[in-house]
Amino acid sequence: MKDRILKRFNNEIAALERELKFELPKEIKRAREHGDLRENAEYKAAKERQEIVNARIAMLKRRAREVSMINLDRIPHDRAGFGSTVHLRGENGDPVVYQLVMPEEADAEKGLISTSSPIGKAILNREEGDEIKVITPGGPRRFELVKLVTIHDDE
Repeated sequence: MKDRILKRFNNEIAALERELKFELPKEIKRAREHGDLRENAEYKAAKERQEIVNARIAMLKRRAREVSMINLDRIPHDRAGFGSTVHLRGENGDPVVYQLVMPEEADAEKGLISTSSPIGKAILNREEGDEIKVITPGGPRRFELVKLVTIHDDE
């Protein structure tokens, strides 16, 4: 999972660096050829994009460093943690399956829940059989943790 995230970050960094080094300079040059830069919307847009790309690259490199430093040995073997897949039973008895992921991978529709989301935080460090209460924007919810598969079981 850690490798997948790092690969995605590195791919995005490479694409952004290509844009920064090859595409944006061409756009800026083309816009400069139109004359007065004070009223040149194309030039301003290209320069703004350049700032955004630089900021995104810096953020991705910082997050990649943080992810690479995650020590998987410190993730619990018997409780829910990063990378765990949890099988829950809702109040109405309906089963729900979530995987605890980093914010960059979160996609609730696919069952990928960030460890920093309200539900993710409520699930962290829980064991099979635990009741989980969480306050969500849609109101309070209760679950029972029926089955737990940790990142170590999944390897």
